[in-house]
Amino acid sequence: MARRENPEINAGSMADIAFLLLIFFLVTTTMNVDSGVSKKLSEKPPPDYVPPIIKEKNIFIVLINRNNELLVEDQRMDINDLKAAAMDFIDNGGGIGNAEEDGTPGKDCDYCEGERSDSSSDHPNKAIISVQSDRGTEYGTYIKVQNELLRAYTDLRNRLSKKRYNVSYDELEEAYDSDKTNEALKKKVEDIKTSYPQIISDAEPTS
Repeated sequence: MARRENPEINAGSMADIAFLLLIFFLVTTTMNVDSGVSKKLSEKPPPDYVPPIIKEKNIFIVLINRNNELLVEDQRMDINDLKAAAMDFIDNGGGIGNAEEDGTPGKDCDYCEGERSDSSSDHPNKAIISVQSDRGTEYGTYIKVQNELLRAYTDLRNRLSKKRYNVSYDELEEAYDSDKTNEALKKKVEDIKTSYPQIISDAEPTS
């Protein structure tokens, strides 16, 4: 009786099929990309630079410990209350603002709607928010804190823009981004940004 041979499988095209599958998965697979906080680093000051004297009441201190708990102005605070507290500080308007570039003395904040407390910030252009985290702080908590602080500035800018120009600052900025040659829009955007300058400082993390 003749011996039966096992039929062979033609594997000549297997390499091509594997290659096509590899290309398919490379094209269709999505990869998660961590998003960060956009920061513009300040330039190195000249050797003869003398830092300005800053009043303690013009600094809003936010501390984040290794347990992701917030201590704001020496008081424990829930992260959901941070935006309102930051807005109250920035918008307090309890004193005189910085002098103008042309040497004109600073003025009080006639657009601020805060309590004008003597114990809080003098003016939005003097209000500094200082954030200090711990090296054990979770990155997600740090991002949430930064987002709440940015939301505080956004809400203040939107409110003032609607009051002055009957349109939100977000809409103004979007319109200017699509038409950079529009000088009228540029002046309006700069006016709102100057009225509420975003001054957030990151202190060295604690160990």
